[in-house]
Amino acid sequence: MTSHHVENHGNVVRPSETSSESAVPQTLDEKGAVPTDSYQVDRDDYENLNYPKPWKFEKWFIGGYSQKRMIKFKKPKNMYRAINYFAGIAIMFYGYDQGVMSQVNLNETYQSLMSIAPVTGRVHPARCVCRQDFVLTKSAGNSRNVAALGGIVSVYYIGTLIGALLAGSLADRCGRVKAVVFGSLWALLGAALQTGAQNITMMCIARVIAGVGVGAIDCVIPVWSAEVSSHSARGAFLAIEFFMNIGGLALAYWIEYFAYLNPNKVMAWRTPLGLQIIFILIIGFGINFFPESPRWLMKMGREDEARNVLKATREGDVEYELKSIKKIVKFELETSTANHYAAMIFPKDKYSRQLRWRVVLAVWLQIMQELVGIGVITVYAVDLFKDAGFDENTSKLLAGFNNISYMFSVIFAVITLDRYGRRSTMVWGAVAMALILLIAGILDMFAQKPGPSKKAFGAGVATMTFLYTATFGATWLTTPWLYPTEIFPLNVRAKGGAWSVVGWSIGNGVITMITPFLFQAISYGTLLLLFGLNIFCIPFVILLYPETAGRSLEQMDTFFEHGASWNVFKSSQQIREQGIEDWRWTKKMKAEDQAELESGRKMSTAQRSPEEDEKDARQNWKKRPGYTFRRKASNAGLM
Repeated sequence: MTSHHVENHGNVVRPSETSSESAVPQTLDEKGAVPTDSYQVDRDDYENLNYPKPWKFEKWFIGGYSQKRMIKFKKPKNMYRAINYFAGIAIMFYGYDQGVMSQVNLNETYQSLMSIAPVTGRVHPARCVCRQDFVLTKSAGNSRNVAALGGIVSVYYIGTLIGALLAGSLADRCGRVKAVVFGSLWALLGAALQTGAQNITMMCIARVIAGVGVGAIDCVIPVWSAEVSSHSARGAFLAIEFFMNIGGLALAYWIEYFAYLNPNKVMAWRTPLGLQIIFILIIGFGINFFPESPRWLMKMGREDEARNVLKATREGDVEYELKSIKKIVKFELETSTANHYAAMIFPKDKYSRQLRWRVVLAVWLQIMQELVGIGVITVYAVDLFKDAGFDENTSKLLAGFNNISYMFSVIFAVITLDRYGRRSTMVWGAVAMALILLIAGILDMFAQKPGPSKKAFGAGVATMTFLYTATFGATWLTTPWLYPTEIFPLNVRAKGGAWSVVGWSIGNGVITMITPFLFQAISYGTLLLLFGLNIFCIPFVILLYPETAGRSLEQMDTFFEHGASWNVFKSSQQIREQGIEDWRWTKKMKAEDQAELESGRKMSTAQRSPEEDEKDARQNWKKRPGYTFRRKASNAGLM
């Protein structure tokens, strides 16, 4: 019989997610003991929860989920695909919106209207000839224009930060669907104002407003899509969406490229900005015909609707998952005081400290995603190729084809995330990107020196740039968005997604602001700096981040409840010492182990077998170092 692991939170005891189906949350008496009739009492409490009342201001927010309005399919897999495609469109808009400024910034008419011309003019080490787009001295005016250019791009992320915090709270109060509609309205206003901007002040205000909308959509869509998908395919689910995300980035780029050929240079930059409205209308209107998160519906006491949503999106019986959700809802309703941004940062009890732990992991992961350099490479790709010796038109074409390559590389994330796990994907991705950036930086150094091999070195830089973005797309692109949706409990999951967008906003804002100065000041040294930052990020992933692949959203609480150390290896050992079966948090949960766990049987991987120990002892001493490395890497979830 499976043991029940409980932990005291005031007078409430939370069961381990590894408990059998019959286990229910237990309430302690005044002496801290379990009453003899506790199981019957708990069953009654479990079936009759004190659900919160609808928020009094909910009616003022338009849109929302309706069971009658929801589209229906005969087969759940078709509903699943429809949700996937729709979420992909929303994420495509995020990619389009993020990439739309890449060539707008290069438009001379736009620069003049924004009073930031010229923005070029920098000294390159070892260059002895002048080119048309460079001057030999840096003027104060040029430095101001470079700062203004970076500021217009980065001010957008102030909006995304605000929008994420607003939507995170709104999604918990009104539901995920209404929060997306809320974000769409802000994005619509921002897009219209950007299209008609007449000066730098108007453009900056429009960028902030658009950022509020995009931040809200980015906060809610990954949470919503993860909550309507099964735990066995969340990685593939988000990877497909982000294929469309980079598709949006590439689409924005090529629309701008061909728009730039238009003799009317005003329309060349206003048209791509105006086309955002098409995406926004599809998202804001279409979301109302899709199912709401079953976890949010259950939290609001709408159990029948939650069951119907699960049946519409799952194959087979849904009662086990429904009961798992309901058990976790009971506890989280009793700890609802922690469902505030301040409580998640300034905890007053053990449960709140667990939430702060998760917030730090989510925010830092998003910041690390920017530290590995993708914003530098994609947003300023044209500058990078021009520095490597290519002319302006060739640089634009290379940047466009790089985006297409980037888009198709995301397909590999469908394989890596769920098959190899989140930790392994990020670690080996950072290792590969570091090596690529090191080689690219060295080649770029030689490409900027006159000589017969200049073009060859430039081609090498271009090749390394393509390899870098492809590696990032296959490894680091999706994980920082997927991970927060997996580690936060239901009652704060939307706010957890908001904290994730806060980290993304901070990382993007800082990187896009300083990158023009980096290219101006250290040129090829920018790539070498990014090499060092990739190496810097690897230990954090190995030591701090538990593996989430293959585990249900409700199972993740086991790690944060029973692990007391930020070091995932130490926490795994502590969890094992408590007799909990799911203790290897550095490794992916296999499908067969998950099945055994759900059926209440002991997991086969809960401890090392005698055969494994005997195999270790038989290793020849000459082969042992390599074997030991593979064993340690495997235990760390890296092989």
